[in-house]
Amino acid sequence: MAKESIKARERKRERMVAKFAEKRKALKEAGDYIGLQKLPKNASPIRLHNRCKLTGRPKGYMRLFGVSRINFREMANKGLIPGVRKASW
Repeated sequence: MAKESIKARERKRERMVAKFAEKRKALKEAGDYIGLQKLPKNASPIRLHNRCKLTGRPKGYMRLFGVSRINFREMANKGLIPGVRKASW
């Protein structure tokens, strides 16, 4: 499990990106790169990092399901993810 402070920081970044999205778009269309530089660093969507919704794990994230590979495997084996089953050949 990721530390709560790390998860909180990521949520804060998500709020910041949403807050400045319109202003950022307008500045980009106008070509005002000086104005873009004056925005907070965390307002940039590139600073967001995908994390597992259950544990906060940053690596091994499966975008389609929103969880890490470890949680995906556990949930798939328990039959909690519809349409997914273990392959055998």
